Amino acid sequence: MRLWLQQLNEIEAPLCRAWATRSLERRWVYRPFVIVSRLGDGVFWYSLIAILPVVDGWDGLITGVHMLATSFVALVLYKSLKGTTRRERPCHFAAGITPGVPPLDRYSFPSGHTLQAVAFTTVALYYYPSLAVMLVPFTLLVAASRVVLGLHYPSDVLVATAIGLGLGLTSIALFG
Repeated sequence: MRLWLQQLNEIEAPLCRAWATRSLERRWVYRPFVIVSRLGDGVFWYSLIAILPVVDGWDGLITGVHMLATSFVALVLYKSLKGTTRRERPCHFAAGITPGVPPLDRYSFPSGHTLQAVAFTTVALYYYPSLAVMLVPFTLLVAASRVVLGLHYPSDVLVATAIGLGLGLTSIALFG
């Protein structure tokens, strides 16, 4: 792992431990984040992509294809970054952090859930700005869930947000 990520781990691990402990103590807070995280695994986004052509025909199909293409680039990029940085998840690095859901892979940097959510939201809102009322809060909850559930450090989520936004905007500039 890179030295700067190791230093970030030392700074962020106590914060992650405190959040994870508080969340576990308050199940009414914890459970909704588990649900949001599971929906962020892809169910929510793929359902949206499937519904768009049904409700908006050809325009919905174009939007869905654009979202999927951006998602594919995001997947390749974040898997490459995770394999390169190999930053251990907080639940693997620091004692006292139990993951709220089983991690999908070993490494945390950047948050794939957050990167995908931001990229999907950016592209979807280009075509359907009225969906902001639903997509922006959901995306924020997905990002928060990754930290609350002990799966990511705050910096994983912040960097993923920037990358997802950049990918979304770039794909819009190229294909929108």
